[in-house]
Amino acid sequence: MPISLPVDDEANELLSRNALALLIAMLLDQQVPFERAFSAPRDLVRRLGHEPTPEELADFDPDALAAVFSERPALHRFPKAMAARSQVLARLIVDEYDGDAAALWTTSSSGAELLKRVSALPGFGEVKAKIFVALLGKQLGVRPDGWREAAGSFGDEDSYVSVADIVDDESLGKVRAYKQSLKAAAKAKSAAKA
Repeated sequence: MPISLPVDDEANELLSRNALALLIAMLLDQQVPFERAFSAPRDLVRRLGHEPTPEELADFDPDALAAVFSERPALHRFPKAMAARSQVLARLIVDEYDGDAAALWTTSSSGAELLKRVSALPGFGEVKAKIFVALLGKQLGVRPDGWREAAGSFGDEDSYVSVADIVDDESLGKVRAYKQSLKAAAKAKSAAKA
C-alpha cells in the first residue's frame, strides 16, 4: 500500500518505500504545515544528491547537516533543532535496529509493542506516536495485532482527525476543519474562564 498524501508524487513515492524518510517527515510534522513536513525528506534527498542511510545521517557533521536543513526554503521552521533531532533519530535506528528503519515496525509483535517503540523515538510524544501507528496501519498496511487499540482514537475507521486520515485534498480539508474546531473550542473554554 503506497502512501497517498496531497503532496507531490515524488514525495509520496519516497515516503512509501523509505522508512527513514517517513520517520523524518513525521518528526518534522510540528509547527509547520503538514505539506512542508512530508515533502521535506524529498527536499533533503535533492540537496544531498542521494537518499541518506541512517548510518550516514548518524555520522553527518552536525553543523553541515544543520546547514543543509537551513538552505532556503528551510526544511523546517527550526532547521538547526530539527537537523539535530533527525540525527538523534538516525542514531537510534542504527543502534536499536541495525540501521533498518522499517524494522521498527516489521519486527513488532503487537500494536502495543509498536507504540512503545515509536514512543521511544526523539520528538514522538504520546499523541504523535499514536498518530504514527495509525498512519502505518491505515496507509501502509502495517497492522500488528492490536494496532487500532494502540493508536487510540486515531486508529478509528472513517475518522478525519490526523495525518493518518489524509489521502487527498478532501480528507485534508476535513482534518483541518476538525483541528480548527478543536482550537475554537479551546479558545471558547479559555474565554469562559476569564
